[in-house]
Amino acid sequence: MILSVVMLGGLKLLLIPLLTCLVVPLTALWIWMLVDCATKETDQGNTKIVWILIIIFTHWLGALIYLLVRRPQRLKELGK
Repeated sequence: MILSVVMLGGLKLLLIPLLTCLVVPLTALWIWMLVDCATKETDQGNTKIVWILIIIFTHWLGALIYLLVRRPQRLKELGK
């Protein structure tokens, strides 16, 4: 019983830096893609609103999808 408590304490100490190394960059990616979409996406149609909602509600996954799918397409179309 005592051994398992000690192991859990050590596991927590190991997980905190690991999660920090993942959470901080993913949150930075999320903010970067949200700002990029809000400032550089075209106002034509609902494209900007739809992508902003996707990024907000799916957090880093939506930001990653925007980065890999829409951003290259937008750069090709608009050059910005």
